Amino acid sequence: MSMDFNTLDLLRQNHPAWRLLSSPHAPLVASFLHRVFIKPNERVIAQADLVEKLEDELFALRERLGDAAFPKAALGYLNDWAGNDKGWLRKFYRQDSDEPYFDLTPATEKAIAWLGTLTERAFVGTESRLLTLFELLKQINAGSEADPEARLTELQKRRDEIDAEMTRVLDGDIPLLDDSALRDRFQQFIAISRELLSDFREVEHNFRVLDRGVRERITLWEGGKGALLEDIMGERDAIAGSDQGRSFRAFWDFLMSSARQEEFSNLLERVLALPAVAELKPDARTRRAHYDWLEAGEHTQRTVAQLSQQLRRFLDDQAWLENRRIMDILRGIESKALGVRATPPGGDITAIAEIGAGIDLPMERPLYTPALKSRIADLVLEAGEVDMDAAALFSQVVVDKEALSRHIRRALQGAPQVSLRELCEQRPLQHGLAELVAYLELACEGFKSTIDEAAEDLIVWWGEDRDGREQTKQAQLPRVIFVR
Repeated sequence: MSMDFNTLDLLRQNHPAWRLLSSPHAPLVASFLHRVFIKPNERVIAQADLVEKLEDELFALRERLGDAAFPKAALGYLNDWAGNDKGWLRKFYRQDSDEPYFDLTPATEKAIAWLGTLTERAFVGTESRLLTLFELLKQINAGSEADPEARLTELQKRRDEIDAEMTRVLDGDIPLLDDSALRDRFQQFIAISRELLSDFREVEHNFRVLDRGVRERITLWEGGKGALLEDIMGERDAIAGSDQGRSFRAFWDFLMSSARQEEFSNLLERVLALPAVAELKPDARTRRAHYDWLEAGEHTQRTVAQLSQQLRRFLDDQAWLENRRIMDILRGIESKALGVRATPPGGDITAIAEIGAGIDLPMERPLYTPALKSRIADLVLEAGEVDMDAAALFSQVVVDKEALSRHIRRALQGAPQVSLRELCEQRPLQHGLAELVAYLELACEGFKSTIDEAAEDLIVWWGEDRDGREQTKQAQLPRVIFVR
């Protein structure tokens, strides 16, 4: 990630983890969510249970800090934390359940994990991490070496080292790790196991985003189902074939092996029984770390299964709709056939053209006729003299609709409704019938209006006759009422 100013400023404004760290309620949010979600490895919690736990937490804090410290109810805080402007919790409904559930978002878990690194540690181990890095480099080099001779040389070297170690053990020289090395490696094991649980929640979130996108496309899709399935399966294969998808599949296959689970359990029991490790007082859930991984991985697999169920439901619905349409067409044909069975139509129902070949001789076809091109003569236009009155070109009537709209709004400020006749009495028509039509257009488009067909209004205005003399004109139309 780029660490420039614009990127970090955008993260500060939009990333839920940053918003959590800068929130004034960060101690309450981080401590409570860590206690109820991360520490017991709870993936989802029902709303009623989570509200009860938060109420207990708020009661204890109010007893110590006062009632004004956290005045809202527990459910209000949870809904606030699950809102789009926060994004610290995910609120959702399970299938076949009307009760809402809550789960941590990956951003919240990252923020809480970072807060855990701020405290001072009594023992900081570095040897185990260096050995881990060295072992990773050796695996990368061995796994990328394509030369058979080089691979055999490396395997021979490792075999010689194993033979030498076996000889030393037979001679009674058994090298053991001291207490510091044991504690160092055990702390490294605890850190990696916790990071794995966080990674599972992020992987589940990524699959959930894919599932949400698929549901949206299925809901709004109007084309053929073949194109939709091709699009969805292409994205599903891309996710499964990505580095994250392949790594998750390899991890899941390794963890699902019963032999590996038994081996892991035996090794973990032996390590926890060591005095140097027992002095660290590890959490009781450490004994079931691999079972926590299985439970977290099962949630991820369940998300993928829901995606498959959604696709299956879409196919079933589409097939049902198509079969129903075909049956409706067949029933329509049958009903029409039964309707004309007693009274068959007269005359020819259908006709078949006589069998014959249409022959067109080549010479009967018309020859090609080139299109005529218009020729424009290059002439100079000269001004002429015509005796006519050009005033008619400029005597145009323009109705100012904005002025009429302002007049309507001013009238509605003093009354909840006003009729068109009242508007014309307050501001007489200046342009006659054209201005009256403009009022009717505003009643249909710009304002909320109604028409009373039972009553009629007579609208009068001054106009000119054909000889230019002023006279009164009038129009009688149903009552038009403008409503505020």
